Amino acid sequence: MMKSKKELDYIFVLKAIKEISFSVGKKLLIDFLRGEESNKSIARNCLASKQNFGTLAYDEEELNAMIDNLILNNLIEVTSINGKKFWKVLELTEKGRKEIDNPVLYKKKLSFNFKETQTQITQKEKELFEKYSDFLNHFNDEQKKAIISSNEHILCLAGAGSGKTTVLTKRIEFLVKYRSVAPKKILAITFTRKARAEMMRRLEHISDVNIETFNSFCEKILRWYNNMIYSKTVRVINYRDKIVMVGKALSSLNISPEQATDIYFSYAQKKGKTTEQLQNIFMNDCFFIRDYYKFKNKSLRKLSFETANKDNKKSAELVFGVCNYIEAYMKKYGLRDFADQLIDAITLFEKHKEIIPKFEHVLVDEYQDVNSTQIKLVDILNSPNLFCVGDPRQSIYGWRGSDIRYILNFEDNYPTCDIITLTKNYRSTKHLVELINNSIKNMGLADLESTIEGEKDINLLKFSSEDAEFNHVLQKILSSDLPGNEIFVLARVNRQLNEISQRMKIAGIKHVVRSDEMKRSSKARKDDVTLATIHAIKGMEAKMVLIVGCNALNFPCKGTEHPVVDMVKVEEYDKEEEERRLFYVAMSRAKEILYLTYSGKKPTYFITKTMLELMDAKKEKLQLKIKEKINMDISKLSGTLVARLKSWRSSLAREMDLPAYCILHDRTLLEIAQKMPKSSAELEKIHGFGPAKIAKYGEDILRVVKG
Repeated sequence: MMKSKKELDYIFVLKAIKEISFSVGKKLLIDFLRGEESNKSIARNCLASKQNFGTLAYDEEELNAMIDNLILNNLIEVTSINGKKFWKVLELTEKGRKEIDNPVLYKKKLSFNFKETQTQITQKEKELFEKYSDFLNHFNDEQKKAIISSNEHILCLAGAGSGKTTVLTKRIEFLVKYRSVAPKKILAITFTRKARAEMMRRLEHISDVNIETFNSFCEKILRWYNNMIYSKTVRVINYRDKIVMVGKALSSLNISPEQATDIYFSYAQKKGKTTEQLQNIFMNDCFFIRDYYKFKNKSLRKLSFETANKDNKKSAELVFGVCNYIEAYMKKYGLRDFADQLIDAITLFEKHKEIIPKFEHVLVDEYQDVNSTQIKLVDILNSPNLFCVGDPRQSIYGWRGSDIRYILNFEDNYPTCDIITLTKNYRSTKHLVELINNSIKNMGLADLESTIEGEKDINLLKFSSEDAEFNHVLQKILSSDLPGNEIFVLARVNRQLNEISQRMKIAGIKHVVRSDEMKRSSKARKDDVTLATIHAIKGMEAKMVLIVGCNALNFPCKGTEHPVVDMVKVEEYDKEEEERRLFYVAMSRAKEILYLTYSGKKPTYFITKTMLELMDAKKEKLQLKIKEKINMDISKLSGTLVARLKSWRSSLAREMDLPAYCILHDRTLLEIAQKMPKSSAELEKIHGFGPAKIAKYGEDILRVVKG
């Protein structure tokens, strides 16, 4: 594929740093690249005569984003000048120097690797659609083709909200009902227990279909054939086993759990997390890195950790010591974990080909998230018919070993395959779909088309502080008429979730937290607001979605809560592009209402100028005017009912040590003043009141109303 000039412009940034003979700050580098001769440092150091002076005609914001991308992908590093801790400068890494002579970063971008084609529907297929019209009646033509296509190899590219699970399960139903395929000859594989349970629910009327996660499939095989691969009974580890193993490992190293977290995490990484959470992340990271190297078919050695930082070296030695202990312990006591399940099942099949189960059809869900070991398992099963469904736009697990290249290169592996693209979105309003399309425009994928009309309700809100931002989120939830399970609060990092969760507890808002490390409730009820990291919410949807922290600090996320991920330098993907896809996944959860909130100078550069134009700027100004008017009206009404209610609320808030809005918000006070309720029954009709609040505050409020 021919390289466009724009795709390689980042090389000029690297060349400029190399050409300037001293450590350069970001502002000076940007001015140098833009040819700003008015910059005093440029004049003083005669930089205007340099070869790369003025080579890039981008605005400051675009160059900032380009430099951030290079930092994120470890081509540039940010360092401090000796004796001036807060004076940050940019330097080329060894990887950056190599990139100048042999550019590879641009090849990791979606637009370089993949060109989506329009799905062709033949006349013969239209005739078949008519033949099976009773079965296919509710589907669009692309979905119909995915359900009934007789091609041996099919890749279904299913955009957000396009009905991928429906298509996959309906295809299985079609194979059984109209192609007479025996259910036991069908294997459907997905990634999570939740997705597996949903598939099983939809296919409960068809018995004997094999619906598994990669791990549950391998676990069954290993249990059936335990003696053919192990010398003793081996079982899969549980959460308690992990705790015991890491505890024993630390004890063998003469390190307490508290010392371990102090060594492993920086001050910033510890901020806002409990001791239990830190120990949980450390434990999971140790098992993650063990699995990562097993999937790569590499042994874990000290040299595996590419780190020059002195503090990181201590962390690397700690993780290496714990992982070594875990490996020995698991072998001794007959234990296996998730990586072992796949690797041991593959080893078993390679040694005993006669026991490989024969499936006529294998269907793989979330194909954009597969890793090399999972692909090897699919290859070993060697089914004559392979149906894979996924979405490159939602590939967000490169950091843990998933490889997007398998979905991008599907046609190379299966030249006669059908590639079927599902672009009709049945989840979000057309305004939201237009916004998310624009958020990944540069990835070269087909736009989604919304099937839902609706009011535009997309909002970008700036706050003076994170505190004000989080308080606004709580007010939005308290003032909403939506059931709690139709409200998602999403954050890029766990620290923000923890902070919002604490505030919700104080406010008495029932909620479920879904973080990268743990899900603190297994099932959300109708009255529970879901709080989640974006990785943990993938595949779910809600009417209103609030995404907090939409600034350059979090999107793209420059730090990590998992130090080991930085230590091993996972290199198979473009980190900035994956972060942009993560932002896309977050926004695409919303069905009707989207709030993007941030504090600081600017929102993330992931929000483009076009996206800003698509948002409700006028509507938000109107809301602010209404709010100002309400505040003015309240200030004018001193001595009136609203003022008396506010006075009562303030007094109670001080007594209970709560923010005032946690008792009753302004909208409720205004409605009380307007409707003048005289009984508990009348209070029930006022927004924001339920039995619990009436029991707590009803008598007091009625007394204030009576005066």
